[in-house]
Amino acid sequence: MESWESIQKTLDYIEENLSEKMEIGNLAKVACLSPFYYQRLFSRLVGKPVMEYIKLRRLAHTTNFLLSSDSKIIDIGMTVGFESHETFTRSFKGAYGFTPEAFRKGPRPLTHFLKPDLSMKYTLIQEDVPLVANGIILEVSQKNLENPRFFQGLSIDTPFSNNPGVDYLAELWHSFHMKKSTIKDLKKDGNEIGVGTHSEKEGHINYFVGAEVNKTNCQSEFISWSMPSGDYVVCSFEAENFHLLTTNALDKAVQYMYSTWLPKNKLTTDAFMAELYFDTNEDAVYMEIWLKLV
Repeated sequence: MESWESIQKTLDYIEENLSEKMEIGNLAKVACLSPFYYQRLFSRLVGKPVMEYIKLRRLAHTTNFLLSSDSKIIDIGMTVGFESHETFTRSFKGAYGFTPEAFRKGPRPLTHFLKPDLSMKYTLIQEDVPLVANGIILEVSQKNLENPRFFQGLSIDTPFSNNPGVDYLAELWHSFHMKKSTIKDLKKDGNEIGVGTHSEKEGHINYFVGAEVNKTNCQSEFISWSMPSGDYVVCSFEAENFHLLTTNALDKAVQYMYSTWLPKNKLTTDAFMAELYFDTNEDAVYMEIWLKLV
């Protein structure tokens, strides 16, 4: 068994037993490693200490309970392994910036620390050969864009972080969809797009969301972004539903491309990443990431 497989085994175990009490010694036994080596390897591969990871996964599971049930706050916390109201409230506020009570009264979209699939980091696929991993089907190809494509939409500077918090991008998408119908010269059957680029603000990225138009036009309430012509690496992927597509699957696809596929193929791309959406209803299960080669 490879070392990453030992850690993945405990990630699966943790996810299936979040409501149970967990100790380093028992998890190390699941991984067939010493407690010392297990903790060091876990932190290196997952990016978080073991107990911090468990806390964040427990918190991720509580948000749906808070919005979909009338259960007491303490009961929800204890359902996923928190031992007291105080511990749950302090942990929730530390991760998301407000208490569970405040979230229930005024819900906002949140980002979570997702369960990783470590196998993807150690699997290099050839072009046009699908990779089937946990919750995602992914394929990489190269395409040439002969002519620029034009988009009209909105953008924000948002913190670039792997930590959970308010999902400002989801709020931006919501604002955009409220205004999309007022965009002039929308392209029939055109794509929607999300683009991450460099921000002048330290620790942030600029994120643009928009709809495809036939040509750039000047509307004061919107900004324009053009997708330049050239050669691209395209990562296409599918998931079970739109929520998983735009959270777990998108996160895994981005991590795979930047951490594994591009470095191992010794390819360099331009300083933007374009997410192409072919549909945005709850039944949509397919999207693409476009990375321009340099």
